[in-house]
Amino acid sequence: MKPRIAVLGCGYWGSNHIRTLKSLDALYAVSDANRARAEGFASEQDCLAIDPDELYRRHDVDAIVMALPPQFHAESAIRAVRNGKDVLVEKPAALTAADATRAVKAAREERRIFMVGHVLRFHPAFERLKALIDAGELGEVRYIHSHRLGLGKFHTENDALWDLAPHDLSMIVAITGEPPDEIRGEGAALLDHLSDFAHLHMHFPSGIRSHLFASRLNPYRERRLTVVGTRAMAVFDDVEPWERKLAVYRHAIWQDSGHWAFTANEPSYVKVEQGMPLTRELQHFMHCVRTREEPRTNGEEAILVLEILTAGTVTHDSPTHPALP
Repeated sequence: MKPRIAVLGCGYWGSNHIRTLKSLDALYAVSDANRARAEGFASEQDCLAIDPDELYRRHDVDAIVMALPPQFHAESAIRAVRNGKDVLVEKPAALTAADATRAVKAAREERRIFMVGHVLRFHPAFERLKALIDAGELGEVRYIHSHRLGLGKFHTENDALWDLAPHDLSMIVAITGEPPDEIRGEGAALLDHLSDFAHLHMHFPSGIRSHLFASRLNPYRERRLTVVGTRAMAVFDDVEPWERKLAVYRHAIWQDSGHWAFTANEPSYVKVEQGMPLTRELQHFMHCVRTREEPRTNGEEAILVLEILTAGTVTHDSPTHPALP
């Protein structure tokens, strides 16, 4: 039987969960502090509208997808698992690693599923990239860099690093299979005290180095993850059409008379099965609820990503220059 899932939080991303769960025939209820908003979605999607306080106590709700402002995620998740609910918590799972740790510990004690919404882990192009790496197609991974750039959205609690970087950090740590042992962050605040640009530099015990660049004040959109190996390089570019989302470059590099030489080859594009990452993420959550299997993006990953974000955060005073036009 499909689990009966409620969505708590009917904002922008919550509405995507609502519609996707409806398409999977797993949407049982919606809930929001704004009762009218919840009732609007309930009418549109033909499901129940349940007040948040009542939602936790309902025995007919098996699991809750939480798409709240991140400062409410940890306490809401703890309350849910203490009441016997499995949870999928949107990123970031909390505003501190300590709060996320408390929520994950509560889920472990109650033997409930705790999954975090690192949705790009379920992108077919990333899954294919990870398979190529695991099969040794790129050789030994030496360097990973990611760019996630665009214009907006501007949050009152999250800067560019905390809003955008979790996507890429989840992919990077999935590739490295280990936490970094060195983290250095750089940020720039142009509009207020929150960074609009963020760089994150990481070194891993295995010797892999990584660089992440996130911006919410960029004139063009970029969603690119590059992995450099000893045999080949690969680029996952989510802005490209499906047939060009995953490219492998088999450049030849060698030493000749004490100098480095290279031959640049055209990329080969890897065939990728089309599919919506959010749909695949929610299907995985439903599978874990049914089978009690540990989620691919589990609580430990949520904590690690938050620890990296915290270590790389740069604080700013409010800028004295005028805001951008």
